[in-house]
Amino acid sequence: MNPICTHLDQIREVTPSAPGCEDCLQMGDTWVHLRLCLSCGHVGCCDSSKNKHATKHFHATRHPIIKSFEPGENWSYCYIDQVDWEDRPVQRGAGGRQ
Repeated sequence: MNPICTHLDQIREVTPSAPGCEDCLQMGDTWVHLRLCLSCGHVGCCDSSKNKHATKHFHATRHPIIKSFEPGENWSYCYIDQVDWEDRPVQRGAGGRQ
């Protein structure tokens, strides 16, 4: 296991594909927590959810990095390097102003 993620260059500005797990919504099913693919914006459910759509999306696409899509959570995870990290707040402009 790598101590750092070697796939940061694959992070893109993405638009979430759905307000909830895209696949669960199509199936009429439920989820526990949500994850956002940072390569394409797919929203999938976590591994605590019965369908594990975020991980299934990784296996289908090899998009390596997800971030939590839960309010108040600010972390990311790389499936390939098996590392997670807390995201830093983005500062815009002088003194953090936009």
